[in-house]
Amino acid sequence: MTTSDYPRIRVRRVYDDREASDGTRVLVDRVWPRGVSKEHAHLDEWLKDVAPSTELRRWYGHDPERYDEFARRYREELKDDTRTEALDRLKDIAEKGTLTLLTASKRDDISQAAVLKKTLDSGRHG
Repeated sequence: MTTSDYPRIRVRRVYDDREASDGTRVLVDRVWPRGVSKEHAHLDEWLKDVAPSTELRRWYGHDPERYDEFARRYREELKDDTRTEALDRLKDIAEKGTLTLLTASKRDDISQAAVLKKTLDSGRHG
């Protein structure tokens, strides 16, 4: 397996300690996470533009029963020009090596980062 053939995309919480295997760390939340200093976050980038709209985020409220509908609506939002540019930036990073999508969500498995990972994974050629 070579990383250029199969870029690795991970989803982690911004509150977790950085790991050597994280590669490029990108925060994909619109709002800066509470209680995290910029130094502790160890970010390479903060891509606010790829995050869901405030309206969608508030509607969702990380309710597991709303996740499928949230994911569907968010994928629609990702088609708008501003978010498409940010998504392309994530694709570029992932093609160069490991990309870790960071979120402050309590459950990263039902976060926008999880939707982004799935979107990026499905867009890969190979």
